[in-house]
This record gives sequence, C-alpha cells and structure tokens, in this order.
Amino acid sequence: MITERQGEILNRIVQEYIELAQPISSQLLEKKYDFGICSASIRIEMQKLTDKGFLYQPHTSAGRVPTDKGYRFFVDNLLAQEISEFNDIFELEDLLKKERDIFKLANKLTKFLAEVSSNLVILHLLERDLFWKEGWEEILKEPEFKEKDFLSSFIRFLNSFEEDIEELKINSGIKIYIGRENPFSKAKDFSIISSKCYLPDEEEAILSLLGPKRMAYDRNISLMNTLIKVMEKF
Repeated sequence: MITERQGEILNRIVQEYIELAQPISSQLLEKKYDFGICSASIRIEMQKLTDKGFLYQPHTSAGRVPTDKGYRFFVDNLLAQEISEFNDIFELEDLLKKERDIFKLANKLTKFLAEVSSNLVILHLLERDLFWKEGWEEILKEPEFKEKDFLSSFIRFLNSFEEDIEELKINSGIKIYIGRENPFSKAKDFSIISSKCYLPDEEEAILSLLGPKRMAYDRNISLMNTLIKVMEKF
C-alpha cells in the first residue's frame, strides 16, 4: 500500500516520464507541482516508492523511471476515473458512416488510429484471419527506437503477437498489458491496448495499439473507449 501523497507523486512521475522520456527528478516535481513538501521530502517519498517497486533509478545521480508496477498503478487510476471522449469523435463517426466496404474500412480505420495515437495499430479480422498494420512512420519517431536493439526486440515481439494473438483472451471492454504482463515473448519493454470490436455485417475483429511502455495511456484509452461506443451505433 502507498499513501495518497505517494500516489499523487507517482502519477505525476509517470505523466512527466511519458512526456519527457527521461528520468524525473524531485527538483522538477517541486517546480511544477505543489505537494506541500520540499524537494528533499519529495525525494524521500520517491525512495519509498522505489523500495516498494513502483520506480527505479537508472543511474546513481539520475531521477526515477516507472516500473511495470508503477505504470499499472497509473493505468488502474485512469481506468477508475471518468475518461473524457476522444476529441475527434466526429471524424470517427464520419469514417464509419461513409465506408461500408469491410476491407477499405479496415485500411482507413487503422491509418486514422495510427495517426492519432502515434502507435502501431493492428486490426485482426478473426474469421478471415487477416491483419492490417499501420503506424510504422509514427512509432519509429519515438526516442526508444533510436536504440537498434529496441527495434529488433519490437519486431520479434510483433511477430510473436501475430502468431499467438488468441493469447490476448479478450471478451469485452479494453485489455491493457504492460511490459512483463504481456502473454508474448520479447515483450518486457512494450505495452498493448486491445479491444474486440464489430465491423459492418457483424464482422468480429480485435483492434490493438502497440508501442513502448512509455505510451500516452490516457489518450489511447480515451480513443479506444470512444471507438467502441461509436461502433456500437453502426
């Protein structure tokens, strides 16, 4: 268990790390947020969060980075809140209204989602066992992919994902797998947000956003929730 203040600090660290892609220091937190305590006290709370497995310190003098447990706390906190609808809901509705051809819709939908999420998007038509993939251009801009080994791991993870997609075990709603929670190999550095959905003529599909653990969970959860609601209308 962690205190309310530790939870606030942890959520801010995850938010800042997602945005900045660098370890977060107590000095940065003190400048940007009012926790009612000084930088030294924030540092003590960060050490407690580290001892409890929510954060880790990549270097002795560096700030802190979320662990899988830290990301999970952040995501569960998001899911417990009322997440607002995605801003481009009308664009989604327009796309689903205009395009009734299932193959063209799959192509356009994955492209749209890749652009707005900056993640790799995979749409799998279950009955036909067909995959659509979009988003390489967007995801390769993420700083993690400057490391050659990271890209190689992602490709191996992606191959494992496509081969064993039934391991996601999605019945309804959104499933989120973070790092080692993933049921796939080579997945410790990556996250998946997945949902089952229905395209025209009740065509069953699994739609997934894949990317580094440092993904914009709030935006992506909002996007997937909104998409599910919109699809239920058609």
